[in-house]
Amino acid sequence: MTPDCSNKGIRVYSSDGEHEPQEVEPPLGPKKYWTRRHLADWLLEELSKPEPTIAGIDHSFSFPSAYFLKYGLPPDWDEFLDDFHRFWPTDGEFTYVCFVRDGSMGAGAERTGSPKWRRLAEVRARARSVFHFEGPGTVAYSTHAGLPWLRFLRRNLGG
Repeated sequence: MTPDCSNKGIRVYSSDGEHEPQEVEPPLGPKKYWTRRHLADWLLEELSKPEPTIAGIDHSFSFPSAYFLKYGLPPDWDEFLDDFHRFWPTDGEFTYVCFVRDGSMGAGAERTGSPKWRRLAEVRARARSVFHFEGPGTVAYSTHAGLPWLRFLRRNLGG
């Protein structure tokens, strides 16, 4: 899905800590469900408020250390997010993760990893790698689609 595709898998819930979480409907418009772009804009607005906010996001925030070693990247999250975005601009209009994977857009083939590489959390949880794109239980697509939006939030909110 592109950043502007209506995605029934994206759900937003909100709670003030005193009441049960309630689902937040997507912005009014032609889209029935949230889009990645709408969600990023909503999160930016929420995280800009003075009250503390916790957001749960169902994708990985970084890659295994083998990725950093292979590409000579320092263990710095901002540098990682910028580097990733240069090769995987999945926040671009009309951009699908599979387009970047197959070389139609971006340069994903120049910055990919092995499905055998796993973060410590994935090893301990016996979860699939962020580079395992095929089969059930994969977070590869959501991670590769979501990382540019973490960069967007970080750039707009600061450290």
